[in-house]
Amino acid sequence: MSEPTVQAIIEQKLAAGIELAHLQVINESASHNVPAGSSSHFKVILVAAEFEGQRLLQRHRRVNKLLQAELQGPVHALAMHAFSPAEWLARQGNSPMSPPCLGGGV
Repeated sequence: MSEPTVQAIIEQKLAAGIELAHLQVINESASHNVPAGSSSHFKVILVAAEFEGQRLLQRHRRVNKLLQAELQGPVHALAMHAFSPAEWLARQGNSPMSPPCLGGGV
């Protein structure tokens, strides 16, 4: 059996650590100046009731703690968008676009 991908590990850890109404993990490595097949740049979109009333910093700290090992290892960049269900509804299920990579060729 093959080892889980970095993306799968991120998904598993977030789903196990936070009761999520929505989770999306996107590998954005291909849009950056990294070797082909890299898994180092990710965007996560999370929607959780526990984020209601929390400041953005609290939400990010929660996710960073769950992904501590990945952030110290294979993950170079993590774009994080953490919403309460009400915020997600107000956004009509849309998250911000990631900015272009300054070092990438795409």
